[in-house]
Amino acid sequence: GTWTDISTEKPYVERLCATVFEIAGKNMKIAYPSGLFEPGNMANILSSVAGNVFGLKGINLRLNDIHFPPALAASFKGPKYGITGVRKLLGVERRPLVGTIVKPKLGLNTKDHAQVAYDAWAGGCDIVKDDENLSSQKFNPFEDRIIQTLAMRDKAESETGEKKVYMANVTAETEEMIRRAEFVQESGGRYIMVDILTAGFSALQTIRNHDFNLVIHAHRAGHAAFTKNPVHGISMPVIAVVARLIGVDQLHVGTAVGKMTEGRREVEDNIHACKQKIGGIKDVFPVASGGLHPGHVPALVEFFGTDLICQAGGGIHGHPGGTVKGAVAMRQAVDAAMAGVSLDEYAKDHRELKQAIEKWGED
Repeated sequence: GTWTDISTEKPYVERLCATVFEIAGKNMKIAYPSGLFEPGNMANILSSVAGNVFGLKGINLRLNDIHFPPALAASFKGPKYGITGVRKLLGVERRPLVGTIVKPKLGLNTKDHAQVAYDAWAGGCDIVKDDENLSSQKFNPFEDRIIQTLAMRDKAESETGEKKVYMANVTAETEEMIRRAEFVQESGGRYIMVDILTAGFSALQTIRNHDFNLVIHAHRAGHAAFTKNPVHGISMPVIAVVARLIGVDQLHVGTAVGKMTEGRREVEDNIHACKQKIGGIKDVFPVASGGLHPGHVPALVEFFGTDLICQAGGGIHGHPGGTVKGAVAMRQAVDAAMAGVSLDEYAKDHRELKQAIEKWGED
């Protein structure tokens, strides 16, 4: 399109015009012919449906949802593992997965970072991840962190008899990100984390197209710049669908409790985007993270179901007994929810959970 009549217009171009097929108040639905888009090129697609139109004068525009025709959806790899693959990797069939984030998020040296990870795994966490701000700073260089933290993972696996995983943040310039993913894989890692919005969807697609034997955990740092304004921007379900088609296996979707702003309906929509039927594309494991503690677990399981990754940072490391006891308390809360027992009742015989409830309460 352009702003004036042009002499280069041809009649056959009209077959590629978009069509507004439903208007309901301020909401409208628009269909774009799939011939407008290059298969497998998410940047091209988003440049059309979420591009210059956002910069037009006198318009408040929010992209609330997006649906891909089967052939276009199939041009993307989608998740390599999905929920079933992640569960198989960890050997956990039914219960929610328990994760934590190394805290403080920045500043720990490599040895202390690895020790925090070990303590969390030893207490019962399945997953330990880097925070989104940690890359390869002088106080904690990437390669050293991978080697030392994976060594602690191996120790925790040997002692607990459980599979443990470390989500290493590989976010960087695209070629460096690929190099870091290769290093993780060669070092025996099973996971990587990517800050999908700050790295960019094309960078994410590049790393997925390399087809590493690594689960891709998607952090959504920066999403609120797109999603928070209710009359302008791009909704989180759209971001979730795009990330899913490109090929992430896990995605932060909000909590409906804790410190994040999204309410129950918004989080419900995000979860739906992770699991809705899109041809043969695998589903994505929803991740709840942000201000969580053991007292939130029953409400989370009731809302999410058991296909949930429950990540708590301060809610584990802030436990009165320290990180190990905090991880124990979180696993106890999950066990209580799976058994259909109230936290108060379960806490009578589980001291770590009792201490957590005394400090933070229940949701």
